[in-house]
Amino acid sequence: MPVQTDESNSSEAGLRPDGPKPALAFNRLCKSFDGIPVLREITARFMPGTVNVLAGENGAGKSTLFKIISGQLAPDSGILVVKGAPVLTFDPRHARGLGVSIIPQELLPIPDMKVWQNLLVGRERVSALGFLKRREMMAEARRLLEEFHLDIDPEAPMRRLGVAATQMIEIIKATSRDSDVVLMDEPSSSLSSRETEELFRAIRLLRARGACILYTSHRMEEIEQISDTVAIMRDGAFIRQAPTSTLTERQIITDMVGRDIEDLFPNRVIGANRTPVLEVRDFKVAGYPASTSFTVHAGEILGLGGLVGAGRSELLEAIFGLRKADGDIRLDGAPVAGSSPAKSIRRGIAFVPEDRKLAGVLTSLSILDNVTLPHLAGFTGGAGFVDNAARRARTLDVLRRTRTKYARLGQIVAHLSGGNQQKIALARWLVTGTPRLLILDEPTRGIDVGARSEIYQLIHDLAASGVAVLLASSDMPELINLSHRILVMRGGAIAGELTRDAVNQEGILRLAMGKTKDAA
Repeated sequence: MPVQTDESNSSEAGLRPDGPKPALAFNRLCKSFDGIPVLREITARFMPGTVNVLAGENGAGKSTLFKIISGQLAPDSGILVVKGAPVLTFDPRHARGLGVSIIPQELLPIPDMKVWQNLLVGRERVSALGFLKRREMMAEARRLLEEFHLDIDPEAPMRRLGVAATQMIEIIKATSRDSDVVLMDEPSSSLSSRETEELFRAIRLLRARGACILYTSHRMEEIEQISDTVAIMRDGAFIRQAPTSTLTERQIITDMVGRDIEDLFPNRVIGANRTPVLEVRDFKVAGYPASTSFTVHAGEILGLGGLVGAGRSELLEAIFGLRKADGDIRLDGAPVAGSSPAKSIRRGIAFVPEDRKLAGVLTSLSILDNVTLPHLAGFTGGAGFVDNAARRARTLDVLRRTRTKYARLGQIVAHLSGGNQQKIALARWLVTGTPRLLILDEPTRGIDVGARSEIYQLIHDLAASGVAVLLASSDMPELINLSHRILVMRGGAIAGELTRDAVNQEGILRLAMGKTKDAA
């Protein structure tokens, strides 16, 4: 899509004949949706061979800016410059031709194709007669997977991969192109520390090659570890752009949210209540040879750690009734037989899945429908009519309790920020009371620090009220600071347990990687 630009602004946008030429620049970029400004006169320059973190709360405009740079959207006004030339046509193919690649926050694999086909889509090797060179492409895909130390069969269908493995495939796809500008939108949001280090290794190689990398992250430790500069966005505007070494974590967070956040994690001290809520015995998930046994008590937050493919998500899904499994499960001492999602909901089990967009919320429906959908029977009278007044009252109350930001109950969930979408995914289990067991799979994936703090407090408050919480997270600080105990999984089995007094990142990684205490 062509866009008009003001040539008089070209020098400001990075076309100055003197001085080093930026790989990417923009001047006074603006974008609105339905008359609501999303980007407000964004101006910045990013140099080749640098890693630049774009920090900001959900809804600050980061993803919209990435979509403009990658050609998915056209700005309403302003000028975008890539490698010294103004961009006049906005579509993804044109952006790729300019040397721009993107790892999107919302993963878009082709599920019915195989891993090797996804890795090399758009870069197919074709013979002189027009036939695909399948062996050559398979060998290239296997080489790329081995380079990232991933034990994934290139012949496997994409739909069989979990979120973290799918994210690694998207990372490999983007970083293996000879791109001059690489956009990474929350690339580590569902990765373990080992996979994140592989990502950082690829980023360092790209930087050494001269690529300009824009990287969004809500993890403060990543910003310090990988970035050269930080550009902070709030409410669609750039607040600050500065070398990372000149900024403190407190400055970054305050600029992002517009207020001080004293303590990200609440105090874990909860009154001792050893009443078992969930008891799992000899539980074997389909596809995994090992069985697991553990107990979650009332008021306890039990964490699940492990690397990609360890079986955490599969275990949680099986407990909720989404996967086949054999073994014994008891809830409040009563045997749970013939589990299914509908039966789990009736028993007081709530589940917030890893993939928010795919399974956590229905983005095309309203806030009201999303919050009350699992409980419509409770709002339906004897004549079969839905009591909408009760639905609205209960929804308004739970949105207030979860501090969800929204315009109206009829607002489509797709128009909310990621943090508020996650709060909707939680709110639906609180609208008719509190569950007995709350299962959380990566509860703050892709969520900014302000929303994280509020969700952490909500999880803590639910545990304090007696709810048993089973939490899987790849975010080490989150896992360590929220959990009272941590079970580390490996190959579908529990490799070990760490108590709150003995837990540390090294201990989790050793168990996850199958290393003994004395192993090198």
